[in-house]
Amino acid sequence: MADDLHTRYMQASATWRAHLNDCRPCQGSQRCPTGAQLFERFARLQDAYRARQSQQRR
Repeated sequence: MADDLHTRYMQASATWRAHLNDCRPCQGSQRCPTGAQLFERFARLQDAYRARQSQQRR
């Protein structure tokens, strides 16, 4: 479902940003274990969303 991917991507982005605002290690050059997981989920969903957008433009 197209909207589901966008919704999950936006939620992952918001969750990552909220964590980043409160976590000192993640604000520097390292990520805490939780931050690493949140960022990885955000990055995967962002890549999937952008890939889908790119294919739809063709």
